[in-house]
Amino acid sequence: MLRKISVLTTLAVFLLFAGQNAVAEDKVLKMSTTTSTQASGLLDLLLPEFKNDTGIDVKVIAKGTGAAIRDGVDGNVDVIFVHAKSREEKFVADGYGTKRYPVMHNDFVIIGPAADPVGIKGMSDAGKALAKIAGQGAVFVSRGDDSGTHTKEQFLWKQSGVELVEKSQTIMKKGKQTEVKYLAPAGSEAWYMSIGQGMGKTITFAEEKQGYTMSDRGTYIKFKYGKTPAVELEVLTEGGDDLANPYGIIPVNPAKHPYVKNDLAMEFVTWITSEKGQKMIGDYRLEGKQLFYPDAK
Repeated sequence: MLRKISVLTTLAVFLLFAGQNAVAEDKVLKMSTTTSTQASGLLDLLLPEFKNDTGIDVKVIAKGTGAAIRDGVDGNVDVIFVHAKSREEKFVADGYGTKRYPVMHNDFVIIGPAADPVGIKGMSDAGKALAKIAGQGAVFVSRGDDSGTHTKEQFLWKQSGVELVEKSQTIMKKGKQTEVKYLAPAGSEAWYMSIGQGMGKTITFAEEKQGYTMSDRGTYIKFKYGKTPAVELEVLTEGGDDLANPYGIIPVNPAKHPYVKNDLAMEFVTWITSEKGQKMIGDYRLEGKQLFYPDAK
């Protein structure tokens, strides 16, 4: 009799823990996002508070925007949080996302050595700045990783009026080989360096080469003022309309992938666009400098 009670007790404890584990697993939201939201430190601020308010854990997969969107297309995640508005809108139009919700913005900047041998300091027209870099064959380091930043850079090269040629390269992303196609200035083999890396490594490489690159302002501030040793590259071109950098969040469409956790995704959307979430984004500072500006209405 005692043995039977012991077996029943053990079984009850097992079922209790199994149930708790199932509930815990069910409260995990998978999110693909850009390296800039993670590298800036913003998610380290937001996600613990989100969990405190909702009990939901967020599993973050940080990569370039192109790869993050592909995660959504393939149904590998429940929500994407990225910064390439035209590609986000296409993701929704193609039926892979339910709706794009504006979250925040910052801007892109072109950075380079303080000596600025090309002479782009003070310019706000990024296309013209890139044309000057190309005209003098100064070192320019491109992420080359199909990220939101790379997408914006490609757009700006088109605005520059410089002759462009299509190229491709194979890069490693999360241990997998991925082919990236891109446009580069014609005859730029000696100075245009497409490295297939995230923003932080691109900034570091540009510093080593004493060359130019384009960065989102948030990651630049992190590496300039929140890192030891700090990078010495300076902001040279900023402020133009073409350098705007809006971020949006999009739940993956359960009509395409019925297993995604749309309820958790919508809880996160509601929270990050709420007065509290937006205030936390607007209040986030690094060395006294604001990195992002809230956009939710």
